Amino acid sequence: MKTLKVVKIGGNIIDNEKTLQTFIQQFAQLEGPKVLVHGGGKLATQLSKAMNVEVKMVEGRRITDADTLDIITMVYGGKINKNLVALLQASNCNAVGFTGADGNSIVSVKRPVKTVDYGFVGDVTKVNIGIPSLLLNTGVTPVFCAITHDGKGQLLNTNADTITSELAIAFSEEFKVELYYCFEKSEVLEDVNDESSVIQNINSANYKTLLENGIIADGMLPKMKNCFHALHGNVSKVCIGKTEMLFNENVLYTTLTL
Repeated sequence: MKTLKVVKIGGNIIDNEKTLQTFIQQFAQLEGPKVLVHGGGKLATQLSKAMNVEVKMVEGRRITDADTLDIITMVYGGKINKNLVALLQASNCNAVGFTGADGNSIVSVKRPVKTVDYGFVGDVTKVNIGIPSLLLNTGVTPVFCAITHDGKGQLLNTNADTITSELAIAFSEEFKVELYYCFEKSEVLEDVNDESSVIQNINSANYKTLLENGIIADGMLPKMKNCFHALHGNVSKVCIGKTEMLFNENVLYTTLTL
């Protein structure tokens, strides 16, 4: 069984042209099949303001009305996704860009309204890896953005970390999957002011202690949920850290286990 690397990059990498160029050049040189998943960076917010579309956030999550969905589709599925594909091609890595609608690869349901109406936001219900797997087996790298569809003609803004874990789980039926959440800086630290205090191993037991001590909190909580979800879904390896962890064995990063 081939080993597949599923790699997610966040906005801090996308927003920094030099950092992105370096990452893409190194990512392109990774041996074996690989999948890249990306978030949106700051461009969607900047374009929203330029087009006088109000940016609405609740607890760090974007409210996606119809106008915002149009902008997100242009930015995520267009500008950012195609730029990444072009950069990969320039680094001799053949790549194809995907939304969840392409190849019917990721189907979602519009998030039901509870206390907050998030608008056109999707929760993943099904992943179809048929076409992406065909591409992988011919040496082509799929590049996924954070947009899915409901199977009825509606695009949906969907959390990129969640898409990454769901893709990793689906691919584990055909590959030995290693999942990497990459950031510009180390994310899981004993001391947020000390970059060398990386927590190198997190499992179900010490995770509870880290929660109780407030070391893992806020925006890291949903990331951890996706990591453990992937492990329960038969993903063989899950890591969080700087992009360098993919290319340099001496870089400290966090590995999660059950």
